[in-house]
Amino acid sequence: MSIAFGLLAAAFYGAADFCGGVAARRSALFGVTIFSQLAGLLVLLVILAFTRWHLTAGDLVVGALAGLCAGAGLALFYHALAIGRMGVVSPVTAVLASGVPVIASVVRGEHLHDAQWIGMLLALIAIVLISASFEEGESGKREIVTEGLREALVAGIIIGGFILFLSRASAGSGLAILLPARAASVLVLLLIALVARGSIRATAKTLPLIALCGVLDMSANAFFLLSARAGYVSIASVLTGLYPASTVFLALIVLRERLQLIQRWGVVLALAGVALIAT
Repeated sequence: MSIAFGLLAAAFYGAADFCGGVAARRSALFGVTIFSQLAGLLVLLVILAFTRWHLTAGDLVVGALAGLCAGAGLALFYHALAIGRMGVVSPVTAVLASGVPVIASVVRGEHLHDAQWIGMLLALIAIVLISASFEEGESGKREIVTEGLREALVAGIIIGGFILFLSRASAGSGLAILLPARAASVLVLLLIALVARGSIRATAKTLPLIALCGVLDMSANAFFLLSARAGYVSIASVLTGLYPASTVFLALIVLRERLQLIQRWGVVLALAGVALIAT
């Protein structure tokens, strides 16, 4: 169940990123991020009304810290995408976001089999390959692009902190740990938008897509929590990090973007990695 929930989290995160990316082409970036976060918050409130949960003082703290990381990491990630290339920014962020919780989990004493370690390594490589999108420079040759790389590195570490803090909540908190996390992330994004003097308006035509993005993102958070609580945080983090595959496939189906050869190999490695992790 941990593996199944982790893969579902990856699928939903990737779908949320796809919807958010399409909406960001039609509305202001801060408008998309903030309204999608609020839409997810409304969905969470409905779910919590029909479930049992109990938040301790410690849960409120780690939830708020997770939310701070989510808001800051998301803003920095989108900034990196704006100034850099997605083929560079996306895999770097995804690998670091997965790697931070893995390192922390190993330090805390999680013990994995050799096959699972190999599977996790293959999955991390797959994240890079699936996200890869090579483009030619002005000279006609493939170039190494560094714009946005520093921001992507920092964003990956911060988002990894979000995953780590989220996994530290008590089991009794249920999905309610996402409540302080989401509230904090919305406040952070509003503050950043205020400081940057960015518009938070969203066009009426994009509101349904933005709402869908928020619902998918909140669902992905819930699946990650279920995955982490059903097994190891390290494995849940790596499987969740496969979310670029979902984005790539949606772009293939909806936008008719072609899947490059290197991305196909990434899919093969991802499947092999998941199979080894499941042993």
